[in-house]
Parts: sequence; structure tokens; C-alpha cells
Amino acid sequence: TEALRIQEKQLASDHVDVARGLVNLASLYTDQGRYAQAEPLVRRALVIREKTLGPEHPDVAAIVSVLAELHWVQSRNAEAEPLMKRALAIDEKALGPEHPSVAADLNNLAALARTQGRYTEAEPLMKRALAIDEKTLGPEHPQVATALNNLAVLSRAQGRNAEAEPLYKRALAIREKALGPAHPSVAVTLNNLSVLYQEEGRPAEAEPLAKRALAISEKALGPTHPQVAVRLDTLAGLYTDQRRHAEAEPLYKRALVISEKAFGSEHPEVATRLTNLAVLYRVQRRYAEAEPAAKRALAIREKALGAEHPDVAIALVNLAAVYRAQGRIADAEPLYKRALAIREKALGADHRDTAAVRRDLQALTPSTPAADGQR
Repeated sequence: TEALRIQEKQLASDHVDVARGLVNLASLYTDQGRYAQAEPLVRRALVIREKTLGPEHPDVAAIVSVLAELHWVQSRNAEAEPLMKRALAIDEKALGPEHPSVAADLNNLAALARTQGRYTEAEPLMKRALAIDEKTLGPEHPQVATALNNLAVLSRAQGRNAEAEPLYKRALAIREKALGPAHPSVAVTLNNLSVLYQEEGRPAEAEPLAKRALAISEKALGPTHPQVAVRLDTLAGLYTDQRRHAEAEPLYKRALVISEKAFGSEHPEVATRLTNLAVLYRVQRRYAEAEPAAKRALAIREKALGAEHPDVAIALVNLAAVYRAQGRIADAEPLYKRALAIREKALGADHRDTAAVRRDLQALTPSTPAADGQR
């Protein structure tokens, strides 16, 4: 902040270097999860660059992308998407359709589509981005690793784990080589690979990856960064699956506190933390604690993501499981039915998650125990 003040004093308030300083400070705030402080800085930098460079300059597209990603991490998707499309249009026109900046724009749009459950839109964007990066930057560039990681996340979301695993492993190898073994981006891929192994019932492989990812994130980003909450959740999920409940609970609670402080009480990340805590309470038959957590998670996701988002289906299944475990079949059944409808529309009738909720619904009887639920 002191460097920015000096810069503003020495230069005109609309100088391009002032814009650069504003973006750098905003990036620092974003890394700390201080989004409300970052946004006005980015907006001011955008005004400066549009005035000095014109609205269709690649440097303007870069600021537009920063602003879009800032909206996206706060789940302000309706604001993020047009900005991402504007950045892509500027870069394609100014730089050509096969420039690395175009690939970055495509990856951003694809990631947004994926988080909204629009998988058929996301996949061709990701594949085009990967092809551009490999051609222009070479197969071992960090941006190639980002494209691989994103494509792996999409494959796993569609139940295609056999495709996702080699993509994660290649992304991890690239990032470790290019960025070093203690870089936050390495932690992202370690975490994702750990989650995949956890889903496949491979806890002995998953746990060391989750612990390493957490250690990297805490050291590189600080103990209260939002990414640390994600790492805590992953490790706690492993412990929950292994019935190590006493180890899982403090991790889940710490993750919830971090997310609420970073994002506010109604953010989807908070819903994820609550969902996981509700699962832990339910498997311990602590229903009086599980039910309000599951209900709050559902309300947050419906408000932030819309009634038909795949993550809403997860919240519905988890609340239904709480009711089912208590023999409250009349309360559970409509939730399972709604979750099934969402998944059939978003994922298709044959997706593993669709099949899972269909089995839950078909087996719904007062004597049937609840499944473990989903995070």
C-alpha cells in the first residue's frame, strides 16, 4: 500500500503504472480472501486502462479477467460470465485464436460452466485451451498443468475417474518440476488427486496427499486462507470415511470458521463446510446437530446457485439422509425425488451420482439405514 501511495504521488492518477500497482495490491488482497477490498482496486485499474489504452487492448482484457475471477470466487456468476466472454473476445481479436491468453480465457469460461453443472459446454472449451497451451507453450508449461487439472476435475465430476487420474498425475508432475514442490498450485493438484483416491476407496494413497497439500497451503498462504479450509475438509473427509470422527470434527469446525470469515455466512463454500459437518454428525447419530447444519447448507446453495444446480442435489441428498436415519421417510422422500430430477437433467440418467440417488429412493423404507451421504 505504501508503494502504491508513492506511485500515485509521483505519477498521474490515471497512469498505466498506477493501474499495475492497483492490480498487484488487489491480487494480494484476493490471495488473503479479502475480496471486498480487492474489487474497488480492480475496477479503478480497469477504468485507467480503458482510458489510456482503449477498450479492446489485451491489457484491458487482462484486468477484465481479474475482475471476472474475483466475481467467480464469490459465486457472483451472473456478473462473472459476461466479463469472461468480453476478455475472450478482446484477446481473440487482438492476439489471434491460438494465443495463450485465449487459452486462459477459455479455461476461465469452462471452469465457470463446470461449477454451474454445464458440463457439455465446459468440455470443448477445456480441450481447446489445452490444445492451444501445448502447441504454443510446450507440454511442460505450468499453464498446461492448469488446463490438465481443469479437465481432470471435469472428468471426475462426470464420473470418469479413469480419465481423470492420469490427467491429475501429469499436471502434478509439471507443477512440481516448474514451480517447485511447495508451491500452492502443487497443493491444488495434490488435493484433487487425494479426493479422487478417496472416492475410489483408496485411503492409504489419499491420506498422505491430503496431509501434504494442507501443509503446503498453510505454509505458503497462512493458516486462515480459504484454500486451507478446502484442504482441512479433504483430510477431515478421509477421517470421516474411516470412522476417525474425533480427528475429523475439529478440522471441519476450523474449516467452517475460515470460510465464514473469508466469504460471509451465505457463500457456497460455507455450505460445503456445513454439509460435511452434517454428515459427520449424522454418522454419529447426532441428529439434533446434523439437521440444522444440513438445512442451512441447502438454503445457502439454493439462494446462491439456483434451485437446479448439481450442488443443490448434494444438499438435498444429505438432508434426506438425516431424515431417513431417523425413520422420517415422509420427509426424506420428496428430497430424494427432487435430487434425482436435478441429477437426471444435469448429469444424465446413467451418471453414477444419478444412479446413487435412484437407489436411495428405491430402497427407501423405514428400516433402511441412511447412506454416508456426499460432500
